[in-house]
Order: sequence, then C-alpha cells, then structure tokens
Amino acid sequence: MSTDGQGTGHWFDDDAGPVVRPYAMTRGRTTSAVQHRLDLIALVVAEPHAEDADTDPSLSPEHLDIVDLCRQAPQSVAELAAELDLPIGVVRVLVGDLVDEEFVHVNRPVPPAELPDESILRDVINGLRAL
Repeated sequence: MSTDGQGTGHWFDDDAGPVVRPYAMTRGRTTSAVQHRLDLIALVVAEPHAEDADTDPSLSPEHLDIVDLCRQAPQSVAELAAELDLPIGVVRVLVGDLVDEEFVHVNRPVPPAELPDESILRDVINGLRAL
C-alpha cells in the first residue's frame, strides 16, 4: 500500500484506473439459463427490435455495448469478450440476459458429431470430377 502524501492510502496503482469486479456486472451471478449452451464460437446476433434495448432501464452499459456490437455484425462470444475486455464468464451471463429479454439470439456451431465425414466429402468431390 502506498500513500498519496496526504496520509490516505491507495489500494491500487493510479495507472490501473477504476476497478469493477466482474461479479458486480452480473449482479453476483456466475451462470445464466442459456450459459451452458454458449460455446466460445457461438455467434450472437441482434434481433430486429434490438433498438429498444437503449430504452430498457434494466440493462447495464455492458448489455448495451453487446447489443451495439451485434447490431453492426454477428459476433462470437469470444470476440465480444475481447472487444469489451471482459472475462468470458461475464460475457456469457450478459448474453444470457439479452437472450432472455429477446434482444439477441445465438447461433450455435454444429457439433462435430453432426458434421459429414471427410471421406464422404472426398467421395463426392471425386464423383463430381469424374463427370
């Protein structure tokens, strides 16, 4: 702990800026109803009526930032976390809130088990070449 010359102590470096705990942004929540389905590469897409988010008093500035970014273009959960400089867990909770409020929807990636086998795709390509 350092002092500022007036006898009062600082608990953090002046260069660190304001410190807000991640759980404060999520109101202490660490999960949301849809969080278990939010993969890092899941795309978050703004709903057509997302402009109404600006007038919703229940949304935090971070919620509005997510909606604004998704209005510009669909964003993955990882991209949102990087752009907003927030932990992934916080972004998942905030996106879950926005899904519940129907301001965004999430397009989940296709599970690997549902993707076509590579050998089948090669056979199709070879068959097309043979034509």
